[in-house]
Amino acid sequence: MTRTRRTAIVIAVATGAALAASYGVYAAIARIPERRVEVATMKTVVAASAMPTGTLLTRDSVKLVDWPARTPLAGGFATIEEVIDRGLITSVVENEPLSANKVASREAGAGLPPTILHGMRAMSVKVNEVIGVAGFVVPGTRVDVMTVIDDEDDRQDALSRVVVSNVQVLTAGTRYDQEEAKEEGKAIRSTVVTLMVTPEDAERIALAQAKGQLMLSLRNPLDVAPSETTGVRTSALFAKDAPPAPPSPRPARRAAPPPVAAPPATRAPQPYTVETIRAAKRAEEKIADPGR
Repeated sequence: MTRTRRTAIVIAVATGAALAASYGVYAAIARIPERRVEVATMKTVVAASAMPTGTLLTRDSVKLVDWPARTPLAGGFATIEEVIDRGLITSVVENEPLSANKVASREAGAGLPPTILHGMRAMSVKVNEVIGVAGFVVPGTRVDVMTVIDDEDDRQDALSRVVVSNVQVLTAGTRYDQEEAKEEGKAIRSTVVTLMVTPEDAERIALAQAKGQLMLSLRNPLDVAPSETTGVRTSALFAKDAPPAPPSPRPARRAAPPPVAAPPATRAPQPYTVETIRAAKRAEEKIADPGR
């Protein structure tokens, strides 16, 4: 028997043994009886489809599903009758559980009024694509409301300032715009933005809208600090480009007198040297200047 034949036989035997073992394990598992663990459940009302804010709930818009009884939904509803004829104060998606913080009372009705908090007011302002921050001002976002007003005394010196800060947007676009966008499958045209403000802020926005033009600036939802600014005027906008003021005159300085030349130093008179020869001796004698 050749070496190649022996190798083929060993591989065939190993493969057959593996198949037999696999089938035996499968047959043993298949004979194990099925055991179902009963989990205690309770009924909970969920949304039958996606619904926007202000939708009036009916029997067709909700349904009952099983919910684990060990983890009950806080503020949930166990029967459909508890949510009928009540409006949504927030948008929901399909199969989302409904709770007390998402559904308004029956007395509040449907639409926008249930979404307004106690002590607050809903106020609409007219916007366009620029004022509405290119369509990014949507329900739930927060904005600052600014105004640009011309000075009555000086028409060329306008004032820009934040009127109200950290305001929540309730809706974007009119109901007609929303229905038209839903039918055509297009983005909502935000011609009107409705804000939730206090009565005092509503008065400030109304006056600013009557006196000048409103602008909206989008805020980070985590930034809740009020915008404390003093505003800016046209005269101060280009203040850094104004020509520099001329330097203040300085008192004239008196010219210093010219330095007095020092007199030339007198040189001491140099004596005359006379060489004398006496006998065999030679000597030099110094004689003072005869003219001095």
